[in-house]
Amino acid sequence: MSLKEKSIVLTGFMGVGKTTVGKAVAKKLYRDFIDIDKEIEKKFQMPTTEIFKTYGEKTFRQAEKEMVLHFSQQKMKVISLGGGAFLQEEIKQACYENCIIIFLDLSFESWKDRINLIIDSRPVLQGKSLEEMEQLYNERQPIYQTYHSKINTDSLDVEETAEYITDSLKLAWELYE
Repeated sequence: MSLKEKSIVLTGFMGVGKTTVGKAVAKKLYRDFIDIDKEIEKKFQMPTTEIFKTYGEKTFRQAEKEMVLHFSQQKMKVISLGGGAFLQEEIKQACYENCIIIFLDLSFESWKDRINLIIDSRPVLQGKSLEEMEQLYNERQPIYQTYHSKINTDSLDVEETAEYITDSLKLAWELYE
């Protein structure tokens, strides 16, 4: 598969903007957008929080692995992963081999400002104190270190981030094709 045909995977901690940025990038590149969490919700016909409550995290992670392995082999997609997807080595390897991985990095200080927007839809944050959330944030940072490109989004809005990604990809395609 040529570099230009590879799907683009957005990874990073929950709430950093993978879905929002992913939709914008997909639109700019005329690609289909795939949100892995939404695909899992369609499969189970319930929100992620309910999947966790009803079936548990293990069942969710298995469905996540199946979805990512399926979509990562397809061409010309923009794929948003859940914040915990890269906890599974098999997912990380499939994405690294088949896709272009872009890590959306956001400092904890900036992330804290988004908690109220995301808390209800993130099962792994339920019932956690701010200190526990920070600990989870810090524990997860090493799993995102397998990437082709990293973008710190602290001072960028959605449009600026999407523009930076598409410009970088287009330059890489020109240089390496």
